[in-house]
Amino acid sequence: MGAAAEIKHMAPNGSTAFMLRGLIEGGGLHSAYQPIVDIGSLAVVGYEALARGPQGSPLASPAELFGAARRSGQVAELDRACREAAIQGAWSGGMGSGAALFVNIEPDAVNDDLFSDVALDEIRASRLRVFVEITERALAARPAELLATIERVRPAGVGIALDDVGADDRSLALMPFLRPDVVKLDLKLIQDAPTAKVARTVNAINAEAERTGALVLAEGIETDAHLFRAQAVGADLGQGWLFGRPGALPAAVPEPVDAHIPVVHGSPPPPSRATPFTIVTERRPVRRGDKKLLLRLSRQLEAHAAELGHGAVLLASFQHRRFFTEPQAGSYGRLAERLAFVGVFGEELPEHPAPGVRGADLRGRTELAREWNVLVVGPHFAGGFVARDLGDEGPDEARRFDFAMTFDRDLVSAAAGILMHQVSPSADVLV
Repeated sequence: MGAAAEIKHMAPNGSTAFMLRGLIEGGGLHSAYQPIVDIGSLAVVGYEALARGPQGSPLASPAELFGAARRSGQVAELDRACREAAIQGAWSGGMGSGAALFVNIEPDAVNDDLFSDVALDEIRASRLRVFVEITERALAARPAELLATIERVRPAGVGIALDDVGADDRSLALMPFLRPDVVKLDLKLIQDAPTAKVARTVNAINAEAERTGALVLAEGIETDAHLFRAQAVGADLGQGWLFGRPGALPAAVPEPVDAHIPVVHGSPPPPSRATPFTIVTERRPVRRGDKKLLLRLSRQLEAHAAELGHGAVLLASFQHRRFFTEPQAGSYGRLAERLAFVGVFGEELPEHPAPGVRGADLRGRTELAREWNVLVVGPHFAGGFVARDLGDEGPDEARRFDFAMTFDRDLVSAAAGILMHQVSPSADVLV
């Protein structure tokens, strides 16, 4: 009896957790594939794979599958099995060289084991262009873990697609950290009436695409009017019922229009010993000042972050917990209510040093713990203050630092990425 038939047979009395384990280990998972088209020619250039369980079983739909996985603590295992079933199905179904295959990641299933070594070998051998779809929720929950995972899979040719951009302002703020190859517009940007917020979102996405070479994919195209809107907002690729609903791959998979399939372009991670100060001062002049002056500069950046609101990320390192004073904790807690993400770093800092603020203990990171950094990244603004303690004794406000300022987006994003790599997972974000 096959895995699917066995599960269907035992459904009335069997445990769904046991059934799910049988699917993960023995097969029975498959994908429905929805076409993705070049927005100009409407030629099919790839597919998104959507997970399905055995037809007619209690675990047939994605909601039933992942609901059972959450109840039994098997989300990560199921998620990987679904991705690998999608790749195997695409390969055996005739997708090959140059075709794009988009697969999903559950936000609470992010780890460094997105693909087995066998699956990565299959990706290389088939020359499929596989893109994993990530939401801002996944990055907010497990920044360091997710960024490390991306660094592992990119050399194998796996690209990154940031999903549902525009549904939440935080997705715009977190884009620079993921360096996505494809930006997927939330369907509301295409289907709803245009507003000032929609215009701001579209402009921010187009600016990111222009800076990095990322392609823009519009979801939810169901009518000719939606297609017209997608073309107007600058989408390169399109997806929706107008081009086809999820289902089996066609008997003859069309040859992709190779010129319109993105090549994975993510920049390499910084050297392991790099710090925000070393990143910035390689390209910006170093000045010297005392803490009394530098407090003014850092607070100006914090105030600018507050003005940006939900579209901004603020990351700051304070050397040691004693320098993250009670007034600062209160200020950063208030900022966390307004911004997309706030992180604070220093020796002996807890994981949550203030309400809504993510923290990380820098003990063991000697060079990074010598630094005082304030970095702000938003859709249309980036600013960074980086400083290194000169080791002075005496009054705190008289302590001197070497420091530099920059408003270069690439430099600020690279420096901020160093700190984002330190953030520990937080179960609170996944509620």
